[in-house]
Amino acid sequence: MTRVLIAQIMHETNGFSRLPTTLESYRARYLLEGDAIPGHFKGTSTEIGALLEAAPRFGWTLDHPIAANATPSGKVETSCWGYLKGKVMAAAERKPDAVVLALHGAMMTEECDDAEGELLSELRALLGERTPIVATLDLHANVTDRMAAAANALIAYRTYPHVDQHERAGQAAALVDRWLASGERPRCHVARRATLDGFDHGRTTTPGAIMPRMLARAAGAEGKPGVDVVSLHAGFAWADFAEVGPSVAVSGGDPVACRRIADELADDMYRTREETTVRLVPVADAVAEAKRHQGSGRPTVLADMTDNPGGGAYGDATRLLGAMIEAKLENAALASIADPACVAACRAAGQGATIDLRLGGKIDPSFGEPLSVAAVVEKLSEGTFVCEGPMWKGLPISLGDSALIRIGGVRVVVASHRVQITDRNVFRLFGVEPGSLDTVAVKSAQHFRAAYQPTARAVIVVDSGALCSPDYRRFSYGKLRRPIWPLDS
Repeated sequence: MTRVLIAQIMHETNGFSRLPTTLESYRARYLLEGDAIPGHFKGTSTEIGALLEAAPRFGWTLDHPIAANATPSGKVETSCWGYLKGKVMAAAERKPDAVVLALHGAMMTEECDDAEGELLSELRALLGERTPIVATLDLHANVTDRMAAAANALIAYRTYPHVDQHERAGQAAALVDRWLASGERPRCHVARRATLDGFDHGRTTTPGAIMPRMLARAAGAEGKPGVDVVSLHAGFAWADFAEVGPSVAVSGGDPVACRRIADELADDMYRTREETTVRLVPVADAVAEAKRHQGSGRPTVLADMTDNPGGGAYGDATRLLGAMIEAKLENAALASIADPACVAACRAAGQGATIDLRLGGKIDPSFGEPLSVAAVVEKLSEGTFVCEGPMWKGLPISLGDSALIRIGGVRVVVASHRVQITDRNVFRLFGVEPGSLDTVAVKSAQHFRAAYQPTARAVIVVDSGALCSPDYRRFSYGKLRRPIWPLDS
C-alpha cells in the first residue's frame, strides 16, 4: 500500500490584529489529532473529507496526524506553531510515499513571516526530491518563492465564496496518484507583481468579472503538455512582509511553458488591478435602504465587510448594530457580536430576563464603542451547529456559549467565539428563520453570499470602518517591497 501523509494547518494571519493566536484559538474552532480526524470530516465538503474519500480509490494508507484551523487573528505564537508543525514533522519521520497538505498560504508566526514556506521546505529537506509534496491553498494565499521551491504543486481554491475545497483536494490527490505511478516530479513556478490587491480580491460571484475571466484562462492552460496546475491567488493584504500580494503559481514538467503562463497571467492581473465588483456603502446609507424595504417579502442582507472575523477583524465592532438600533429597524437580526462577557451576563440572568448590557466594542473601541442597551434574553445555547452549505457543508461550527438577545426590533446573536457568518443555520440554532426576516446583517466579506444571496432582495456590502478596511493606506506597513500599488500609486 502507498503511504500518504495528509494534514491540515490553517490560519490567515492579520498582521495588524492585536489578538495573538494560541492553541486555545485553534481549540475554539478545531484542533484534532489522529483517530479523531476521520469521523469529524467524513462526508464533508472539505479538503480532508476529499482526501479520506480518495484513499480507498487510489489504494492509499493515510497517516493523518493533525487537522487544525483557527479563526483569523494576529501572529501565531511560537509555542503554538512549534506544536502544530511538530505533529506534521513527526509523521514525516515515518517516511511517507507522498504528502498532501491543506494549508492557507497566509500564515505568519511571531518568528516567521512565511509559516507555510517554512513547513514545506523542512518537509522537502527531510523527505528529499523524489517524494511528491502538494498543498491546497486558500484563494487568498500570499504565495512565496520558498513555498513554490519546496512544493511540486500549489493548488488554490477557485471560488470565493470557497465552495470547491473538496474538489481542489480531489485534484491534488489525483495528481499525486499520477505522479507516483509515472515518476514525474513537476516543479512550481510563481509570478507576482507590484500590487497589494488584484483579481477583484478573488470574487467569483459576478459572471464576466475579472476573476472568472482569469480562471477561465487558467483552466484553458491547465493540462497542456508540461503544465499540470495553474493556480491564481488574490493575496491577503492585511499582512506585512516582502511577498504579500496576488500571484500566479504554475506547476508542471515544462519550466519554460510554466513560467510563460505565470508571467502572462500576472501581467494581466496587474493591468486589471483596479477592476472591482463591490462598492462599499456607508453604514447610515445601508441601514436607510434596509429600512425603506421593510415588509418587501425578502430580506435585505447587510454584510459588515470590514468587521469580518474571516479576515482577522475582531467581530465586536458596533457601528452597524448601533445604526440598526437607532433606526428602529423591525424584524431584523445580526450575527454575530463576539462578546463572552455579555454572554456570561445573559446566562446569569437567564432566558426571558431583561438586562442592561454594554455590548461589543471591547477589543478596540476605535471601531465602535460598547453599546449601552436594555436587552431581552430570548434564547441561550452552547453554540454548535452543522453547516448546511454550500460552504463547509456537514462541518460543525462552534460559537461557544452564546445567546440570542432582542433590542427593540433587532435580534442579535452574541457569541463567545469570533466567527465569520457563512451559513444560515447560525440563526436557526436560535429558532430564527433568516428567510423570514426583513433585514439580515452578517459579519462577513464574501463567504455569506453562497448561503444568503440566493434568497436576498438585495445585498449591501457595508463599510463600518473596522480592521479589515480595504483602504490599505490606513495601515503602517514596514516590510513591503516598494513601490507597490495602491500605496505608491
